[in-house]
Amino acid sequence: MSNTIPFIEARFFSANEGRVELEVRLKKHLRGLRCRRLPPNLLTPFRDVEDADDVSAPDLTDLIGIGRDDESRIKRRVNRILERRKAASGLEHLRSDDRARLEVLKDGARLVSIRDEHHADELAAALHADMPWMAPATEVVWHAMRRSVREGLPGLKIPPLLLDGPPGIGKSELARRLGKMLSTPTTVIEATGENASFGIVGSQRGWGGSCPGRLIETILQNPIANPVVVVDEVEKAGTAVSTKGHAFGLAEALLPLLEPLTARHWSCPYYQVKFDMGWVIWVLTSNDYRQLPEPLLSRCPPIQLRHLTLAELMNFVRREGTKRSLSEASIESICEILSHPSLQRHRPSLRVAARMLQRAADLEQGPTLH
Repeated sequence: MSNTIPFIEARFFSANEGRVELEVRLKKHLRGLRCRRLPPNLLTPFRDVEDADDVSAPDLTDLIGIGRDDESRIKRRVNRILERRKAASGLEHLRSDDRARLEVLKDGARLVSIRDEHHADELAAALHADMPWMAPATEVVWHAMRRSVREGLPGLKIPPLLLDGPPGIGKSELARRLGKMLSTPTTVIEATGENASFGIVGSQRGWGGSCPGRLIETILQNPIANPVVVVDEVEKAGTAVSTKGHAFGLAEALLPLLEPLTARHWSCPYYQVKFDMGWVIWVLTSNDYRQLPEPLLSRCPPIQLRHLTLAELMNFVRREGTKRSLSEASIESICEILSHPSLQRHRPSLRVAARMLQRAADLEQGPTLH
C-alpha cells in the first residue's frame, strides 16, 4: 500500500514540447489569428457547402503563409520560452545526463504505508518473535507504525533510531528485517568503510571523485521516499579533510537529515537540488553512544540494547534453520557447537550463528567438489 508525494523541488517539462513542437504550435496560432482577420467575402467560397458541420471542410489556417520575418520572430519567441523554462526548472546547472537521471522523480516518489493498526500489530509481533532481545527498539517502531495510521499520514514515518549495544546482537539485522517486512528498499552503510559523510550524502563537484551519495542513489533506483537507511557503527566514522583544510564529518552531514524540518528541504551536495528526505527511516547503530556528539544524540536518543542469551540464540538458529530448509541434524549440530563450554567464555554472537547457518545451507543445498 503506497501513496505518491512531491519529492524533488524542480519542474520537469514534457519532452513533447521541445523546440520543434513549440515552433509548430506558434505557427499554427499565428495562422489562426490571421485567418480570423480575413475579409468575410474571401471566406464565402469555403463556407458554401451543403453541410456546415462537414468535417471534410478545408482548414483555412493551412492556407495562410508564414514569411521569413514571421519565422525569425517565432524562433526568438521559442528561444525565450526555452530559456525561461530552463531557469524555472531548477536544473539548469546540471549536465543533461544528470537531468535525465532525476527525471524518474518528476511525478514524485511513493510512500510505503501501513494499512491499519492491526497491520502494525502484526508486523511488530513478527519482528519481536524473530528477535525478542531487541524489544526496546521494536516497541519504538511499533508505536511509530500505529501513530502513522492514527494520524492519517500518507505514509509510514518512523523517527530516527540509534540502536546502541554490544556487537554481534543483530542491530543491523533488525533494520534489514524491518525493510523486508515493509517491502521498502534497504541500504546498509558501514561508517568505518566510508570516506566520512561522502558515501552517504555525496560530495560537491570540485572534490576528487565527486559523486551522488548512497541516500539519493537508493531512492533513484527505486523511487520510494521512505527507504530504510542503516549507518552501522556510526561512532567510528572518520572525518574527511579537503585540500583547503575544510573538515567534513559524518555527524555534521547527518544532522540536517535527522531534523524533520530541514530534512523536508534537504539540498543534495552533488546535484545541488532540494529533496524531501523527511520520510527516510534512519537506523544508526553504535557500540558506545558516548563517543557521539550531543547534537546527534539530541535527534536520536540512544535505545539501549542488551546481549542475547544462549537460549535466545538457540531459538534464533532453529527458526532461521527451518526458514532455510536445513535438516534437523544440521540445525542441532550448530546449536551444539554454539553451546559448547569452550565458547561460553565469549558472549553469544548472532553474527557467528548467521555465518554457520549460511555455511550449512551452502553444504546442504549447493554442489560439492570431488
